[in-house]
Amino acid sequence: MGEDLILQKNIQSTSLLKLIILALLGTISLVLFFLNFPLPFLPPYLKIDFSEVPALIAALIFSPIAGVVVEGIKNLLYLIVSGAGDPIGVASNFLAGVMFVVPVAFLYHRYKGTKSVISGLVSGTIIMAFGMSVLNYFVILPAYAWFIGAPEMAGATAKWVAVMAGILPFNLIKGVVIGALFVPLFIKMKTWIEQKQTNLAA
Repeated sequence: MGEDLILQKNIQSTSLLKLIILALLGTISLVLFFLNFPLPFLPPYLKIDFSEVPALIAALIFSPIAGVVVEGIKNLLYLIVSGAGDPIGVASNFLAGVMFVVPVAFLYHRYKGTKSVISGLVSGTIIMAFGMSVLNYFVILPAYAWFIGAPEMAGATAKWVAVMAGILPFNLIKGVVIGALFVPLFIKMKTWIEQKQTNLAA
């Protein structure tokens, strides 16, 4: 009975610590979300930020779901801070983040090591770029056109131009930029991440 009680308390403590870490990473992700910058040759509403980095760290320490949770916290906090002015853009950011983070976490937890992270970043970039292109063409751009009352944005030609000249190259570049930052960061943090995994599993 005593051992069961101690085990239960340890599980509760671990779960609480996990929630605190995810909330902290989600908050850091929101701060990084505001530190964005446009690319000169792409539409100004497409801005690169590094808010996926905390989600990647969470996903590597815990699981792909943890990365999804951090993405959710970031976008929920942004909705609260921004007053829900652009829910479609927030939903789009969440979906893009999930498409990018989950493949990295999945390959890392399956194979471990730096090579698996690099493979995941390449896979995540491709999935995010083409996945968001398809979603924008069929769902997001029509929904946004309806939301702002601009039906001309929902035309086939307008959507095609927006995807090929904006969404697709932007997400490819974003994935490459974040990957170039995250790989050396992961190499430096690899031992710390593995220690966190061991401590939380104990």
